[in-house]
Amino acid sequence: MSVLVIAEHDNVSIKAATLNTVTAALQCGGEVHVLVAGANASAAAQQAAQIAGVAKVLHADSPALAHGLAENMASQVLALAGGYSHLLFAATAGGKNVAPRVAALLDVAQISDATKVVSPDTFERPIYAGNAIATVQCTDGVKVITVRTTGFDAAAVTGGAAAVEAVAAVADAGTSSFVGSEIAKLERPELTSAKIIVSGGRALGSSEKFSEVLTPLADKLGAALGASRAAVDAGYAPNDWQVGQTGKIVAPSLYVACGISGAIQHLAGMKDSKVIVAINKDAEAPIFSVADYGLEADLFAAVPELVSSL
Repeated sequence: MSVLVIAEHDNVSIKAATLNTVTAALQCGGEVHVLVAGANASAAAQQAAQIAGVAKVLHADSPALAHGLAENMASQVLALAGGYSHLLFAATAGGKNVAPRVAALLDVAQISDATKVVSPDTFERPIYAGNAIATVQCTDGVKVITVRTTGFDAAAVTGGAAAVEAVAAVADAGTSSFVGSEIAKLERPELTSAKIIVSGGRALGSSEKFSEVLTPLADKLGAALGASRAAVDAGYAPNDWQVGQTGKIVAPSLYVACGISGAIQHLAGMKDSKVIVAINKDAEAPIFSVADYGLEADLFAAVPELVSSL
């Protein structure tokens, strides 16, 4: 049986999370096919065909699929599910919106946040805020899986030469409609795909200090800005900067934590980073237990000094 990856895209290009999901799919065994469901999304379909390891791209094109509405996307996946042993979604907001509907309608269990493929029917996933790893075996005929993208390397964007096959698009379910969107224009890398992240905690004391101290460092490093939940709750940083179990899961090449104590909730969102640097004046801060490099110092002195040295 083959494996189907449900691509995330903007009708023009494939999003990075899909590349990690393809890597997970390749470890499940069988041919890997990618579903690109959208409206006027032929460019995205052609891009998906170039991903290394992809054997076929299924392209469903309809105005009803333009914005990835969960009801319509679930129907589209169900229309194709009969030919596949595994249905893989990225564990993003979009994937988490569609996958449970698909699993429920297929009457199978969903495997959420898979971080490792042990065998075609056995997977690892974090539980208890990442403090334990569960090994889960699924005996369902069709396995519906959301993939934690930080657990898998991204597949190469070139090297593939898959055929693009048009498939019939499902009718609009009519149970929801797209009203509009407000998309923030980012001057920095997007948090979940950034190679370098500079994060701040409640110790910064105010939104003004958060910006004054961390922005120069982020500018020097070409980094995205992140924050702990405590900093977000205090109003020092916007919600979409939150890193942690209830925020965004990240795994950059470099994560710089400034004034972050290291609560379990935060560690669950960033402990897979390749290199972790912690700056905190509390020598007992839990963040030091996961840091590759730790500096016990006042961040208000240490960070500007670091910036001047770069």
